[in-house]
Amino acid sequence: MMQIVLIGLGAGAAASLLFASVVSGSLAAVFLFYLAPLPILIAALGWSHWAGLIAAGVVAAVIGYLSGFVFISVFVIAFGAWWLGYLALLARPATNGGGDALEWYPVGRLLLWAAILGSLVVAAAIPNFGADLESLQAGLRRIYERVLRDQSAIDLLIWAVPPAAAVFSTVINVLNLYLAARVVRVSGRLKRPWPDFAAMTLPGSTVGVLLAALAGTVLPDLLGVFARMFAGSLLMAFAFLGYAVLHAITRGLNSRIFLLAGAYIASFVIIWLLLAVALLGIAEVLLNLRARVAHKRGPPTLRT
Repeated sequence: MMQIVLIGLGAGAAASLLFASVVSGSLAAVFLFYLAPLPILIAALGWSHWAGLIAAGVVAAVIGYLSGFVFISVFVIAFGAWWLGYLALLARPATNGGGDALEWYPVGRLLLWAAILGSLVVAAAIPNFGADLESLQAGLRRIYERVLRDQSAIDLLIWAVPPAAAVFSTVINVLNLYLAARVVRVSGRLKRPWPDFAAMTLPGSTVGVLLAALAGTVLPDLLGVFARMFAGSLLMAFAFLGYAVLHAITRGLNSRIFLLAGAYIASFVIIWLLLAVALLGIAEVLLNLRARVAHKRGPPTLRT
């Protein structure tokens, strides 16, 4: 137990330094800020979720003391990292595995939690601008008017930045979870078997939740903003599922690596293609595309 406490304290101190580095304003400090949840996740995955919880508590205490509890989003990031680490190690006896076989918390549900937390992080930052939509828009407008003169571009940014920030936060959550799992796996402390990304699934109800979020974007004031952020995060989750579909259906193709590399590069250069990948993920949930492609190909043949 003492080791878990010490690991938690050390990870919390490291994460606090990474969070606090953003005050320097340098580009490297911003990069380190986004990697701040990494020590918390490593502690949670490699030792115990209790170590992750202690680390998150240290971050909350240090950043709260230094900032006067102004940066609520930091607390959401820290405890969100602990929560993802906790869920990643959840397991129960497999119903059809027999013996000591375990059924681990599904990767798709981890992805959904990363999306939910991505929205919550941005929502927690909104009170820094004010308690209503007008205050938020005025605050964002002041920021962008320092670098832009085109009012139409500023208006577009004011509308698009909250959901875009939620999408970015979702990606950062997934990236940090992946990096932490890789680090812990290399150290030999990862208890969970490495999942097959191409086999990842999302619950069918997720499509209904996305439709509800999209419908909520017409709500007035901050409710509509929150709905846009949640819809954006969910669309990013479906985009990850779309990439999983691409990984599955390209297996066995000689040009697979080039097809996947081209898909990743194109979808991040041309943002509308990322939406197309998300639509592919939605189609997978509704139509089970991977099973259809596998059935069409038939069983693999043995090479001699």
